[in-house]
Amino acid sequence: MSGSVGREGVQDERPGIDATPGSSGGRTGRGRRRGRRRGGGDRSMVPEATFTSYYGRPIVKPSPWEADIPAYLFAGGLAAGSSLIAAGADLTNRPTLRRSGRLGAIAALTFSMVALVHDLGRPARFVNMLRVAKLTSPMSVGTWILSFYGPFAAAAAATELVAMLPARHRVGPLRLAPYVDRPAGVVAALFAPPVAAYTAVLLADTATPSWHAAYKELPFVFVGSAAAASAGLGLVTSPLSETGPVRRLALGGAVLELVMEHRMEHSMGIAAEPLHQGQAGRLMRAAKVLTLAGAAASLLAGRSRTVAAVSGAALLAGSACTRFGVFEAGQASARDPRYTVVPQRERLERGEPVRSDRAPGA
Repeated sequence: MSGSVGREGVQDERPGIDATPGSSGGRTGRGRRRGRRRGGGDRSMVPEATFTSYYGRPIVKPSPWEADIPAYLFAGGLAAGSSLIAAGADLTNRPTLRRSGRLGAIAALTFSMVALVHDLGRPARFVNMLRVAKLTSPMSVGTWILSFYGPFAAAAAATELVAMLPARHRVGPLRLAPYVDRPAGVVAALFAPPVAAYTAVLLADTATPSWHAAYKELPFVFVGSAAAASAGLGLVTSPLSETGPVRRLALGGAVLELVMEHRMEHSMGIAAEPLHQGQAGRLMRAAKVLTLAGAAASLLAGRSRTVAAVSGAALLAGSACTRFGVFEAGQASARDPRYTVVPQRERLERGEPVRSDRAPGA
């Protein structure tokens, strides 16, 4: 019963409809929506959930980075591996391999820094990052690693250029080149592994789903990729008599990259899907084929200069495809809310914190 309420109580009572939990509110017959199929069994009246966000915008903002950044990632790894090879070649008396490693390192580092500065907009922004040193920031740590590595790599390359000059032109400070040669190369080699690995930490420290989910294995993937690429450069530019160590490095780097990439894809959960779809999927498949082909050819590279060059070119191309593929996968995962929502729900079901302490965005 229902009616109006006044000072004297309920007035003008009239019949009403009593609603009880689980009832149809008094409606019967055709007005009631039934949730059963003809063949029996319940049918859900709730549509399947769609992963959308407010105003159709991504939950995680894709990074503003463009092709400059994956090029920077690739060239930085190539520079690091080349410095490591050059130091080993210097200690084992392989002059051509040492020269190609040092000159290749400074050329790759220069290209890498140009790409980075182009992305930043102006060189002053890189210099401004040197005002502080923050150990909890991969960007800050990476900036300082490059700042220490760069001068020694440049000095080692400069000694190679001085050695190529006629003796009569080696005057003044140029006479000091033989004393700077080996120490500069060894110090550059010591900074090479951090240079090859820190960019993976930089990507994984963001909230971009496919990058963040790969934080355990991605540094190993990048280090293996850098080793394979730099070994490929050595195979292309050095005589067969000096390429024994780089052939082994090529095989080892390729195995490390492929094994850790396989493990990474299995540990990432749903966030690994972008690695197999669209442009990122094509790049990652090409990376695997090229890396496998280059590693297999490196086993025969000691017999043929042509095979060595083909092997090296395949390893270089495979490494570049890996960096661009990982980059594109991250961008695709940020644009699709599903790769943010599903991992959060999975963490909630496991009793883990839903939110991450990582920096938002890229």
